[in-house]
Amino acid sequence: MESYSLICFILLASAACCLSHPSLIGVHPLDERYYSSEVIKCKDGSKSFSRDHLNDNFCDCPDGTDEPGTPACPAGKFYCRNLGSKPQFIFSSHVNDNFCDCCDGSDEYEGTIHCPNTCVMGGNSEYMNNYNSKVSDLGSFTEKETKNGMKSGEPVHNFTGLRLAIILQVVLVVFLVLVWSFRRRTRSRRRRYQ
Repeated sequence: MESYSLICFILLASAACCLSHPSLIGVHPLDERYYSSEVIKCKDGSKSFSRDHLNDNFCDCPDGTDEPGTPACPAGKFYCRNLGSKPQFIFSSHVNDNFCDCCDGSDEYEGTIHCPNTCVMGGNSEYMNNYNSKVSDLGSFTEKETKNGMKSGEPVHNFTGLRLAIILQVVLVVFLVLVWSFRRRTRSRRRRYQ
């Protein structure tokens, strides 16, 4: 029983660690330190603003530095962590627009719609098909796009990741069933000999 409890505890602890929310919405992890001081400079050097003006839905910096998590600045960028998939930036005008742009749903944090987490080892190819038409890494595509809007080479990567995730889930379920049956058999043998 102890080993089964230990396995469950480890699985729950790892899930809680992975699903913890960042302290700053829409900020790249390497930029969190930049936003930690009380007075923050715009990245273009034009102005400074206090920490209480961060994500206040009013554009203080022309480059959008002060609004990474809101759609207030047209030049702003929102960072999607996309745990389990590829992290990326989207235009902050796509934040809270009732369309799930990030596969982890972090761009729709106001809760007016529910975005399921579709980040699965490279993303869901059906979701990515619609997703690529609206979101990119804020640059031009370097890969050739096919007629249906998907980048060449992308479906193979997505299906491989999805296949790997399914195999891992099946292995985990088989392992748990084997542990359960072994423990049950051990208990029944103990009862016979007592």
